[in-house]
Amino acid sequence: MEKWSSDELAQRCRALEENMKRIQAEIAEAAIRSGRRPEDITLLAATKTVPFEVINYGIERGLDHIGENRVQELCDKYDALEREKTDVQFIGHLQTNKVKYLIGKVSMIQSVDSMKLAQEISRLSIRGNQTMNILIEVNIGREENKSGVLPEHLETLIKEISTLPALRVRGLMAIPPADADSVATQHYFSKMFEYFIDTKHKKLDNVSMDVLSMGMSADYAQAILAGANMVRVGSALFGARNYNIR
Repeated sequence: MEKWSSDELAQRCRALEENMKRIQAEIAEAAIRSGRRPEDITLLAATKTVPFEVINYGIERGLDHIGENRVQELCDKYDALEREKTDVQFIGHLQTNKVKYLIGKVSMIQSVDSMKLAQEISRLSIRGNQTMNILIEVNIGREENKSGVLPEHLETLIKEISTLPALRVRGLMAIPPADADSVATQHYFSKMFEYFIDTKHKKLDNVSMDVLSMGMSADYAQAILAGANMVRVGSALFGARNYNIR
């Protein structure tokens, strides 16, 4: 794989700074329109394929939450990140045999969708003397090849996971189908907000339900208007991903 040149890194950093200003302004506007304060919304920078130099440039300018999609990439970047100034989370599909690499490195795993995965996170969190915050990923579009629990199984799964030690269920995460139009996306976001509020009202033990993570580069403002309080933004911040450069 090719490496980023110094000129390319500098260009990406300049673009990032401008993108941050624009996105933060749009988040603030959507928050106010939804009856909330801008500070009620968390911008999580999705940093897949983004070099650590660019990530750290963003951290120095206020990116205080970042999320990685791939375990190996997180491990490769981890020591080079300005971690004392940001919160590192995991937002991608997670296999049980990779959980061990995340314990002690991330504050939250957003993609828990099975009791088997939750049990492994619990087991290794106990061993690492850590309480892991998790979100339950919902397959809101009922896509066959996508991770996430189906909506009709959500309540049962949350109740089962809530009994596990060293875990704290903090909320829900979802990714609507990529080919959904704006109307369909709005429907998916609205349903997620319903599940979020319904679960919160049940007041289950060890379930706080204070994070609704939905909305990405193409639809984060729409997600905020529908009730999201965390959006995961990648390409709109960092530019188009290049999988051939590291």
